[in-house]
Amino acid sequence: MSRVVTFGEIMARIATPGFARFQQAMPGSVNVTFAGAEASIAASLAYLGIDAAFVTALPEHAIADACIADLRSLSVETKHILRTLEGRLGIYFLEHGANQRGGNVIYDRDGSSVAITPALAYDWDAIFTGCEWFVISGITPAISRNAAEVSLIAVREAARRKIKVVCDLNYRTKLWRWEPPLAARDLATRTMKTLMPFVNVFVGGASDATAMLGVENTGDHHALAAQIVQQFPNLTQVAMTVRDGSSATMQCFGGTLYEAATQTLHTAPPYPITHVVDRLGAGDAFTAGLVFSFLQHSTTPTAIAFATAAGCLAHSIEGDYNYSTREEIEALIQGDGGGRVSR
Repeated sequence: MSRVVTFGEIMARIATPGFARFQQAMPGSVNVTFAGAEASIAASLAYLGIDAAFVTALPEHAIADACIADLRSLSVETKHILRTLEGRLGIYFLEHGANQRGGNVIYDRDGSSVAITPALAYDWDAIFTGCEWFVISGITPAISRNAAEVSLIAVREAARRKIKVVCDLNYRTKLWRWEPPLAARDLATRTMKTLMPFVNVFVGGASDATAMLGVENTGDHHALAAQIVQQFPNLTQVAMTVRDGSSATMQCFGGTLYEAATQTLHTAPPYPITHVVDRLGAGDAFTAGLVFSFLQHSTTPTAIAFATAAGCLAHSIEGDYNYSTREEIEALIQGDGGGRVSR
């Protein structure tokens, strides 16, 4: 079976219950899970039956032990996770949005183990043994200068071994603070332009591409994807999520996949989501669905349909991980989206 490796930061996710605001919920009970883009992608792939490994650095304590046990419970390979005496477990706090009030995330990630652990600490030969696909995001290099350097070395090591590299751009305006007074957007653009020449598949939204790659968004996804490929000719595909929301709890979620070789754009019709349970992790589910489809040697229309359906279903599941089966995703593609009870 083909092996997928993802690298990035995993954090404790502390969410207020229901739609409570931070001030309403604290002090009081909160919901704690584990989350992070690359970990979420690995978890989704493992849940779909793929041999998926997650690589990061975590401190030596019981909460990090629980984090690793959680990943293992989903059959994610964790043997290359480094345990460090220095550094901490990153945290993010989440307040869900509702109706016209958007959600809110507060990061507490400075000095995390993965943010300070150097590239030389990772055994890239062992990590990439048997690996066919490597997945990274634009979030990991956003957390620290060191993490950006490790990310660059990781994609170089993967490319040197002829491993296909996927980058889910994921621009986060609250990160990219590690080189003041340089603006976050400028730092993101400069950094990602050094990583992208080693990437084969771009994943993101139109806003991610315009913010981090300096391309012009005219609203035409074909033209936008063509601009990205022109800037980075090593790309074989450009995948984009398409989101249109009338409120925090009502969204339309679609996707497009551009084939560089044929200059063809394939579109998956958007799904209307009338009740968003949790939108965080939907893009990760989309990326995982795309990689899963590539591993199945699916046609391009099938790949984008599967990725979009996976992202849609992720909106119905609390937490960042997408606990959707292949059968459920394929049923949605076939039109079974009525939410009937399976008896």
